[in-house]
Amino acid sequence: MISVEPEAQRALVIHPALLRTNPADIALDLEEASGLAEALGVEIAATDAFSVREIKAANFFGSGKVDELSAVIAAHDINLAIVNSQLAPIQQRNLEKKWGVKVIDRTGMILEIFALRAATKEGKLQVELARLAYERSRLVRTWTHLERQRGGQGFLAGPGETQIESDRRQLADKIRKLKSDLEQVRRTRSLQRSKRKRAPERVVALVGYTNAGKSTLFNLLTESKVFAKDMLFATLDTTHRVLILPNGQKAVLSDTVGFITDLPTDLVDAFRATLEEVSEADLLVHVRDISDPLTEKRKQDVLDVLESIDAGPKFDQPILEVWNKMDLVDTDDVADIEERRDVLNSKGKYDRFFAISCKTKSGIDSLNDGIEAALSHSDEILDVVIRPNDFHVRAWLHEHGDVLEEKIDDNGTYGMKVRLPQIDVGILRSRHAQIFRP
Repeated sequence: MISVEPEAQRALVIHPALLRTNPADIALDLEEASGLAEALGVEIAATDAFSVREIKAANFFGSGKVDELSAVIAAHDINLAIVNSQLAPIQQRNLEKKWGVKVIDRTGMILEIFALRAATKEGKLQVELARLAYERSRLVRTWTHLERQRGGQGFLAGPGETQIESDRRQLADKIRKLKSDLEQVRRTRSLQRSKRKRAPERVVALVGYTNAGKSTLFNLLTESKVFAKDMLFATLDTTHRVLILPNGQKAVLSDTVGFITDLPTDLVDAFRATLEEVSEADLLVHVRDISDPLTEKRKQDVLDVLESIDAGPKFDQPILEVWNKMDLVDTDDVADIEERRDVLNSKGKYDRFFAISCKTKSGIDSLNDGIEAALSHSDEILDVVIRPNDFHVRAWLHEHGDVLEEKIDDNGTYGMKVRLPQIDVGILRSRHAQIFRP
């Protein structure tokens, strides 16, 4: 039997920046684009970052730059060009004709990574829907000259289970079918969330820019072994684990997909069933890579995505900021960061900013305390009397609240001091008004 090895992907990564972009930021953006390309498993043969004066309708770049990049492609035996910007379908097609290689833009690259990373049935449905929505505006089967047998998902995979049909009618049919399947996922998730709301545990969702360290922090807080790696989009599928708070109460900690600059709208829409969990969480923990020179920009990118799903501070959703990777910060800057954290925390009723290192585990205990304080700051402390015929209420209080004090008298009556979330206080008062002291 003769086996044919798939053609290796040698890529040129191109980052076109607007003239007003800071030169230092251009280099960092190129570095991120290269990281995305590496996440695809391609070999980066060459990179180029440059300012663009004017975007050309036909080729995106001017003719001189197109010829220059054509020479680079020929010199390095490149068969894939990655443009770290959004290309119109006609621009993508024209560049492919001029360069004689496959061309993908930033949106296509991110979609491809998601296709490779999706592990669950739900994740694969979400990515496939986003991919087909993206392809709908592009010429179908324009990438078939890079086909290779792999049988997986993604744009570079060639023929396989998710191969786009050449007939646009069939493409529309597939989109409708995927939307129907995802609607079933939404209903299932809605039911799951309803069950969690009836449970005593509150939900804490980790959010943040990709590769900020969310999954590593998730593992530290819950003593789990969720896949975590120093790479972009290492984790796609949402994971839940029990988080034991310092006072012994439990919460549900949720690890979500990382965000990124210019996260494709189709992806946000497709992952809405997953991201709805973020908008309904009792508390958000925003994990930031504080060693990243663009950390403030990354923060705004995350807040923008949160706003697009009706989540975050603008929707009165409590949020903590975790400044991760302090071990990578220059020694001279550590004191300044910690001072800024202390100043910010002094302005609120409880700490909202935490400087930590998942690698050295420094600051993790303080963060645990902060999560507990954020979840309980609006709780009420109640003094109640549990008589023998109300013992079922005592069990309910132990299950749903934090019992601070409990004494029993000679008549078998319990006097209890309990901390309860406001919503549970309302339930208790409506059902068992007799236990409250006059």
